[in-house]
Amino acid sequence: MIPEARDRYPSADAAFAGPVPAELMDYLGRHREILAPELRRRWAAGGGRAAGTWTEVFGEGPATAELFMAWSFGRYVEVVAAAGHKEYPLPLYANAALIRPGFQPGQYPSAGPLPHLIDVWRAAAPTLAFISPDIYFPDFTEWADRYVRGGNPLFIPEALRSTDAAVNNLYAFGACGGFGFSPFGIESMEERAAGLLRDSNDLIRQLTPLILANQGNGRMTALLPPNAEQRKPHEVAFGGLVLGATYEHLEPPSLADGVINEAGERSATRAPLPAGAIVIQLGPDELLIGGIGVTVTFSAPTPGDPHIGILDCAEGRYEDGQWRHLRWLNGDQTHQGRHVRLEPGRFTLQRVRLYRYR
Repeated sequence: MIPEARDRYPSADAAFAGPVPAELMDYLGRHREILAPELRRRWAAGGGRAAGTWTEVFGEGPATAELFMAWSFGRYVEVVAAAGHKEYPLPLYANAALIRPGFQPGQYPSAGPLPHLIDVWRAAAPTLAFISPDIYFPDFTEWADRYVRGGNPLFIPEALRSTDAAVNNLYAFGACGGFGFSPFGIESMEERAAGLLRDSNDLIRQLTPLILANQGNGRMTALLPPNAEQRKPHEVAFGGLVLGATYEHLEPPSLADGVINEAGERSATRAPLPAGAIVIQLGPDELLIGGIGVTVTFSAPTPGDPHIGILDCAEGRYEDGQWRHLRWLNGDQTHQGRHVRLEPGRFTLQRVRLYRYR
């Protein structure tokens, strides 16, 4: 895996000089339309051949060497997985150390079950039920999104145990239909991060029946800042609406209602906080929004469509699967009916009904 892109033993050289296995070429041909875009582009650049040596089919270079090794590792894993699955018919998976920006095959743990190699691993190790990422990098949404391509179920067996873990899990479940999220060394989390994750997991526990009921049906999503420098509202098309999200990463000042909490401000006395939300559509123009540090506005997807306002908004929680109303939100709490605000510093759950007008 390191420091070269492929094995250089004589038997490996001979295999690399030989034809791409027919099983792999058959798999690629049957799944051509849903292949990872990186692999599809590389195959097309070589003419989309149905047979040939590794370099004839995929071209010269370390990327082809990595494809060869991915097939080799995958075939070995298949032998082990098939033997284990015969004894214990449980779902099996393999997880991957990811790639630092700009690193080339041989500079990182190459040929593992990475998103650009997912099709090779699926062809080589069909006993595996899914492949999984260990996400320690800050671009969480990019990596999570790449692991649900082609219908791969998202399970995250390792993740950074920072304060952001408390909102990354919302994205994994809400936006990606995931079914597991595990910060590494959870028993060693710093107290603040542990408290936030506990509260976030409580939110997920409340919503579990709704999350399960809405996986894959287009009525659930999540909001996370697309990048650290995001200044304009983050717009997400969802449920016939455009959600405009802004994120607050600072503890609010202890001042009167309505004071603007400047997103760009930094202070030693105001610690950075996570910001993110899960959104579930309960019915036409009725949403459930849960999370922390997010303000959401609502607009129509097409210019000229009716405007959208907030009919009512309530804070509450689910107990034994039933909604428990805690309080109505209005006035400054909804900016006079213009937004839903999940305040920074604590996780809340709000149920909002919208109306349309001209």
